[in-house]
Amino acid sequence: MAKVFTIPVLPPVGRKRRERTSDPRYVDGQRLLVEAMRYLTQADPVTNRPAIELLSEHVRTRFRMSDSPLA
Repeated sequence: MAKVFTIPVLPPVGRKRRERTSDPRYVDGQRLLVEAMRYLTQADPVTNRPAIELLSEHVRTRFRMSDSPLA
């Protein structure tokens, strides 16, 4: 039976992270979702509450906080 030897390799410590750039389509997508939530709120906030919560959760979990659709 053969023996397997592993040599641990540490990841490069000085590796720089890629700078995030703002994509206009990304921010426009956020803006569209915010406008949809506003429309649903104005139309009938009680009936549309589940839809508003779904859109709100999507915006909260999928988008970066640094890209604001309200700017």
